[in-house]
Amino acid sequence: MPLIPSDYKPPFIFRNGHFSTIYAGVFRKINDVIQNRERLELPDGDFMDLDWSESKVPTHKVCILLHGLEGNAQRHYITGSAKSLNLNGYDVCAVNFRGCSGVPNRLYKSYHSGASKDLHQVVAHILQHKKYEQLYLKGFSLGGNVILKYLGEQSVLSSKIVGAVTVSVPCSLESACAKLLASNNALYSKRFKKTLLEKLYAKQAQFPDKLSVEQIKSIASLKDFDDVYTGPAHGFKDAITYYTKCSSKQFLAGIKVPTLLINAKNDTFLGPECYPYEEAVANDFLNLEVPDFGGHVGFWGKQNISYTEERCIQFFKNL
Repeated sequence: MPLIPSDYKPPFIFRNGHFSTIYAGVFRKINDVIQNRERLELPDGDFMDLDWSESKVPTHKVCILLHGLEGNAQRHYITGSAKSLNLNGYDVCAVNFRGCSGVPNRLYKSYHSGASKDLHQVVAHILQHKKYEQLYLKGFSLGGNVILKYLGEQSVLSSKIVGAVTVSVPCSLESACAKLLASNNALYSKRFKKTLLEKLYAKQAQFPDKLSVEQIKSIASLKDFDDVYTGPAHGFKDAITYYTKCSSKQFLAGIKVPTLLINAKNDTFLGPECYPYEEAVANDFLNLEVPDFGGHVGFWGKQNISYTEERCIQFFKNL
């Protein structure tokens, strides 16, 4: 059945969406993953940094990991996933989106929720230059939206792409933005805005003819940020146009690769349009699991292995 019942039942304290989100994002630590960086030069003159970690045994399987908004390949939900995958016989390519690897990217544009062309470049690079027979995808939040969009919009995909797992995905960007702007999410939106503006001031200094300090000072919310920068910098008229064209929900019907989407009911980042029940029922390739608990990328698990890390391995092994 494409609508999967969930058996995720964490301890009582982790049933609070805010607590589980904050705990996973701030207090969880993964310190024993060895990553080796590769710089992928892109056709438009920019680059992305890829952080590789290897299986403990020789393998023909690789999983591409995509982080969320203002994340990177060193976030513990990425290194936790990498560790779990490595221990189960998968090499891992953890992607740093443009401008997210600790080094500013070269162009005025950077990354966004619909950057599926950049994922395509990573996939093409691996298929051309690496000797893997099976390729898997796993993404969180913004990165999950990129994966779902990529899988659904491609008319032809490599037969080596076996499956995908996505977690806490804002399938409707407008719905998710409205939710993030609610007062109970002020802590999160303030934190996102702070790091985004820091990068934007650096971008303004690099490209003063494209963006003014006054425009940056006018940004009061995350939607303003998308109106001023994300939309125009990436070819969209404004924030709403960007949300409309890049939301993965409209592409779900086109997915033809076994895919698992896990969105918690108590995820305070996700609005009602981010739970694609009808789309999952209509597409046998799209498996939707909606646990009661989990927050946003906050799925607790025993022995420091998150629930979604266990589910990912289980899903991939069953394909």
